Amino acid sequence: MLILKLSDDSDIEGHPNVDKKSLIRWKQRDIHEKREMRKQNIARLRAQIACNNVLLPRIQEIASKLADPSPSTPHTAYFNALVERLEKNPSRDCPPGNNPDKLEQTYDGMLLSLVKKVGEESRHKVKEAGTLEAERDAKIATLLASQMKEHVARLTETIKKDSAELEKEEKEQKKHITSDDLHDGFESKYVPPPPEPAPIPHTKIDKGKGKGKSTTKTTEYEVLNPKAAAVQVDDEDEEEDEDLPELTPSLEAFSKIPVRAYEKSFEFIQAHRDVIVPGASDALLVAAFRSQSAGKSKYAKQCVHQSLLLQYCEKLGKDGVRVFFRKMIAADPRAESVFVNDVEGTYAHLVERVSLSLKEQAESSGKEQIQLVPENPEQTISFNVPDGPPPEDLVVEGPEAEKLDIEEVRKALQFRWEIFKAFPENLQEALKIGKLDAVNKVLGDMDVETAEGVVQQLDMTGILNFADGGIRDETNKQGQE
Repeated sequence: MLILKLSDDSDIEGHPNVDKKSLIRWKQRDIHEKREMRKQNIARLRAQIACNNVLLPRIQEIASKLADPSPSTPHTAYFNALVERLEKNPSRDCPPGNNPDKLEQTYDGMLLSLVKKVGEESRHKVKEAGTLEAERDAKIATLLASQMKEHVARLTETIKKDSAELEKEEKEQKKHITSDDLHDGFESKYVPPPPEPAPIPHTKIDKGKGKGKSTTKTTEYEVLNPKAAAVQVDDEDEEEDEDLPELTPSLEAFSKIPVRAYEKSFEFIQAHRDVIVPGASDALLVAAFRSQSAGKSKYAKQCVHQSLLLQYCEKLGKDGVRVFFRKMIAADPRAESVFVNDVEGTYAHLVERVSLSLKEQAESSGKEQIQLVPENPEQTISFNVPDGPPPEDLVVEGPEAEKLDIEEVRKALQFRWEIFKAFPENLQEALKIGKLDAVNKVLGDMDVETAEGVVQQLDMTGILNFADGGIRDETNKQGQE
């Protein structure tokens, strides 16, 4: 049933002690206040559901790793490394409208708050139970897994409850049309359509015809979505040169929008018509392949996400953009699950293809290489480079400081410094720059055995940071404070 409310005063009965005009004003104010409260509640629920839908798979992944009966890394070590990464290298991705400069308003900040709470509660329970030292880590690991599993269940139930409330509020909202919702049926002014955007530019790939063609290499950009067109470069002897779609300035900006930030993507598309053009999704896949090859896994996944986003909009027909984003922004569980699974599967396939491509390139050059590559977009490879030997007045701070032997710490820092100084100068410079590409370039020039030894030393001394990496060198920072 549709209820049309025009704030008419004909149905308002008077009261002997109150004038009718006041009653009308009160009735109108009540209608507007309730409508505004419903709008605010709908907006709140949508934002809360969207945020929780981002956090849930991350919490599920943590719970899954903690429940793994045969992990590659001890559960407590993995958990501590996760906390350290969230504290020292958090992502600035955040829900629309939040301040990315405030950690607590970002997704990583919210996740950090949860895991710290879980860790503190688990350690407190073990301490209260008087668990033996030898059994402490195992008991903590069990509690961590149990609590994270419980939080997965709670958040799943919260999303379900909020979705039901949102559906109820939206149905109620659609029942009422107020005078504010009425508009003129026709506009007398004619607005000409905007001009067609320019096509996606392409870069020619020289096939190496004629002399020297036997020295050219083969690079292939394979189909990532079964329904998408192939983007391929093959250095076989062909009649014509092929070209690759390149990112336009608008597409490049579009590719930098965080994964699952649907409202930002929708607003961007509305403001930049040149994003919805033939070849745009392929250009994003090419950029993803190149970025993954360069070790920029997070950006590569963003490119895959935005490419599939455009493909879905196209496949949904003439009104595909509106249909797709309406479902995503409303956090339709079935629609979002299909899309997110497609993104994950496509990105996993891209990682596999890049790994194979790098291997083929190394083999074609007659030289095998050792390269540092993040295992997933959430992982960051960084380098903790010592500035010098440990100072005479070495101070160890932190909650576990009293348990450490200062001389053992000094020996570890001295050992790290000596290992670092023994590295070739070009490797030292690359490590100081702190860029993964620079370090990989130096490793690629080494023979495999030497490079493997260098990586082992980097990991052993804690200079290489995948997760937790031993004693962190803060000696130079102490002198600056």
